[in-house]
Amino acid sequence: MDTKILEKYAKTLIDYSLSVKEKELVVIQGAIEAMPLMEKCYEYVVDAGGHPHIFIKHQLDEILLKKGSDEQITFDDPISEAIITKSDKMLNIGGSSNTKHLSGVDPLKIAMQRKSGGRLSKIYMDRVARGELNWTLCMYPTNSLAQEAGMSLRDYEDFLARACFLYDEDPVMSWKNVNLRQAKIINYLKDKKEIRILSRDTDIRMKVGGRVWINSDGHTNFPSGEVFTGPVEDSIQGHIRFSFPGIYAGQEIEDIRLTFEKGVVVKAEAAKGQELLEALIKTDSGASRVGEVAIGTNYGINRFTKNMLFDEKMGGTIHLALGKSYSQSGGVNESAIHWDMLCDMKEGGEIYADGELFYKNGAFLENRE
Repeated sequence: MDTKILEKYAKTLIDYSLSVKEKELVVIQGAIEAMPLMEKCYEYVVDAGGHPHIFIKHQLDEILLKKGSDEQITFDDPISEAIITKSDKMLNIGGSSNTKHLSGVDPLKIAMQRKSGGRLSKIYMDRVARGELNWTLCMYPTNSLAQEAGMSLRDYEDFLARACFLYDEDPVMSWKNVNLRQAKIINYLKDKKEIRILSRDTDIRMKVGGRVWINSDGHTNFPSGEVFTGPVEDSIQGHIRFSFPGIYAGQEIEDIRLTFEKGVVVKAEAAKGQELLEALIKTDSGASRVGEVAIGTNYGINRFTKNMLFDEKMGGTIHLALGKSYSQSGGVNESAIHWDMLCDMKEGGEIYADGELFYKNGAFLENRE
């Protein structure tokens, strides 16, 4: 990665996304492949007067999931709990040598492990909701991510830089402008009671009255560019077809079609990955309900990369997440999973708020943003 772009990337993450202050404990997590970014972020945390701690992630969980007993797979790791309960800020850097390292693992084992992490997930989300923990998720460009996206490493680095506005003279100012544009969208949506989404093989309605629309502007996800909320849990009615594969734990589920009645998935079909789809929906009682509905606004992300950090922000798309709600949105759904799935809206897609069309063919209508 170009040195100047790497420095801009790290500086924006530490100063803007996380806003690191003196004496804060900042945990930086990433695979060894992401060490150049981890090192630069470590330096900027020190410059800010914080206390950096590096946590190297690995892909050895394949061994655990293939050879471990149920007790081992569901073990409540006290080290992970300490990181979640003691950190002030967490930077999670994705990007490793193999995006498919769990492709040979029994889907039921993956679902079991995710379910067992529900308690720590709740601690994490509750601390975030109380303002005790800030987090940012980003990616470091690796060959595996580039290959997954169908790009060369150099092209992927360029894609990431554009998605994050790192070629701009002042990326922080660019992200502040994203905040202002999305604030206008939220101002329009904030008092609306019902959303209806129409697209290919899709007609779905949900209540959003009393819920809070969130302006995702590069603080928690980097890059970002979306507005989202947690719909009223028992209000989702209709059917939806997700245009792009659903990715979970490195496994792909293709051509997902879900039908909802009174907020619950009553029919789930996939052209590929049916077993994993069914296992995930049965993870717990909340896994069959919608925890999030969102509209992507980042038109710098112009292609599907099989990485939801980028893909769900793509301008001209919407996404739903099965599972846990973000409590700051007013959502109350509880689950061990939060799984985003993406629907293209660029060819005939429409979104209505209280019966009024405000979004068509992948773009907000004039005076609706």
